[in-house]
Amino acid sequence: MGYEPERRDCRLPNVGKSTLFNALLKKQQAYVANFPFATIEPNIGVVPVSDDRLSKLAEVVATSREPKLTREESLPPIVPATCEFLDIAGLIKGASKGEGLGNKFLSHIREVDAVCHVVRAFSDPDIIKQGVTNPKEDFEVVKLELDLADLDHPDAPPLAEKPILVALNIDEKDLSKSKEIEMEFAKENNLKSDQVVAVCAKTESELSELSVDEQKAYLADLGIKESALDRLIKKAFATLGLATFLTAGEKEVRAWTLPSGWPAVRASSVIHTDFEKKFIKADVCDFEKFIKAPGWKASREKGYVRSEGRDYIMKDGDVVEFKIGS
Repeated sequence: MGYEPERRDCRLPNVGKSTLFNALLKKQQAYVANFPFATIEPNIGVVPVSDDRLSKLAEVVATSREPKLTREESLPPIVPATCEFLDIAGLIKGASKGEGLGNKFLSHIREVDAVCHVVRAFSDPDIIKQGVTNPKEDFEVVKLELDLADLDHPDAPPLAEKPILVALNIDEKDLSKSKEIEMEFAKENNLKSDQVVAVCAKTESELSELSVDEQKAYLADLGIKESALDRLIKKAFATLGLATFLTAGEKEVRAWTLPSGWPAVRASSVIHTDFEKKFIKADVCDFEKFIKAPGWKASREKGYVRSEGRDYIMKDGDVVEFKIGS
């Protein structure tokens, strides 16, 4: 039941991929070692998509409840959208011919919806890596091997046509220049800026072990407002062409995932497959107006709620109540 997006991960050996994967999951799931091909079998993890709108909706629901309860009793559970990552073996030159773990790598990547290339953009003599540290050359190696693999398997789904995202593993001292680094790499490689994320695997690994308040203080000390991993997850979500609509009730506040451009009738099936067959209409409110009103009752009184039919194209952040027949 519901739309289940997948997000998968590919990259060169020993560039910090498994460290990033563990930081994403906030636990030690992938084996991390200072030598190539420490990852043999893929590691799979489902991560929440950070969304500040959900906590604001929960506050609105809590203050609108009757009878009045304490804040702790009133706040509904929050269920965020999720994204699935797959941590797989690194790729080296010649992978299309079976070098390294090339065949294993390619068999996994053929099943995914999008690819995140992780490349290391800093030098460290203590880290074992083939060749020099050159993120542009590393990225070109990955693209070339995918192109060659497509030529060798013309009947298979094209690997090179999958949507891509590049995670640049940078040094902590360069975090304040993340935006500039992203823009420069995007320009050099004919990518859009939203296809590149600069992230420090070491910093994110340390952040994953801290409480929420400690994370905020840590990021403030670095002069950063948002974790690079949160940005990576959001960009991965966008790379997959996904959006969310929101529901706000006393039982839960939730972000529901759907492909961008879906009509209301199909969106209703994300909640339950029967909804599509019994769809009557969708009551829709813009998120900002819903918060301003606040809540469903006040939004209706102020004329903020629209009744939309089955062909209405859902927008990211729509707050929705579906009306379903018996």
